[in-house]
Amino acid sequence: MIEIALLVAVVLLIAGVVGSVVPLVPSGLFSLAGVLVYWLFGSEPIGPLLLFSLLAVALFAAVVEQFGGAIAAKATGASNRTTIAAIVAGLLLFFVAGPVGIVVGIVAVVFVAELLEDVPPEIAFRRAMYTLAGILASTGVQLLLTLSVLAGFVVFVVLL
Repeated sequence: MIEIALLVAVVLLIAGVVGSVVPLVPSGLFSLAGVLVYWLFGSEPIGPLLLFSLLAVALFAAVVEQFGGAIAAKATGASNRTTIAAIVAGLLLFFVAGPVGIVVGIVAVVFVAELLEDVPPEIAFRRAMYTLAGILASTGVQLLLTLSVLAGFVVFVVLL
């Protein structure tokens, strides 16, 4: 008979993978929750190295999900103020805008913030477009990270 904690953990881990490509679903947090549910309530103990590894990758997925656009803005040379504005915009827009609103909002914030920093419009636009590319690329990174948490869990907890 399948253990309830294992079933819940696997469902959460699968939700994390699905959430990496479905907007507004916290993929990294679902993966994190899946590992923690099994660690807290599962019948077989998870070793500290495996636990740390799975939690670290899931946490990194959550960070990439939330801050991918801001990280991309900073990587293109945007100011610290612009980067912080992009982070705040992403956090606030998560609660009031749909997926398109979040992306458009973050890109617009980067563009306007850079203009307010006296950056030439063409450079501000380029940084905003790189931010858009970073947001879109973060989806692929999230998918890879959440898949690796699911695969690691299945291999080392379920199969071995």
